[in-house]
Amino acid sequence: MTRVILDTGPLVALLSTQDARHRWAQETISRLESPLSTCEAVITEACYLLRRTARGVEGVLTLVSRGIVMPSFLLSSEVDAVAGLMTKYATVPMSLADACLVRMTELAPRAAVITLDRDFRVYRRNGRQAIPVIMPE
Repeated sequence: MTRVILDTGPLVALLSTQDARHRWAQETISRLESPLSTCEAVITEACYLLRRTARGVEGVLTLVSRGIVMPSFLLSSEVDAVAGLMTKYATVPMSLADACLVRMTELAPRAAVITLDRDFRVYRRNGRQAIPVIMPE
């Protein structure tokens, strides 16, 4: 089974009924095996974006507490690699969360990223390898 790494967009869409991709996120995430790996930067971004959504932050934290979403990346151990990615993609620009997720795919070669962010079609892991993505058509 391919490990799935969760980006901010699908997490926000899952928890916000007002999001245009809400239904896609519900249907897609419901078919995936838990836990969905992520990084704390994604959790932070999602909480910020959902701060004005009824039970948005609570929803993010509930998914983490139930083990459906699992922050499993230690930035302090990978800071040089993450900084290198952010420098390489400075013109995109690459966020800290995106850099962490790309690094997670480098550490788990069979992983795919579930995302709404088309930049993941630009980013490369290990210098030149396309990153497998799960995203709407």
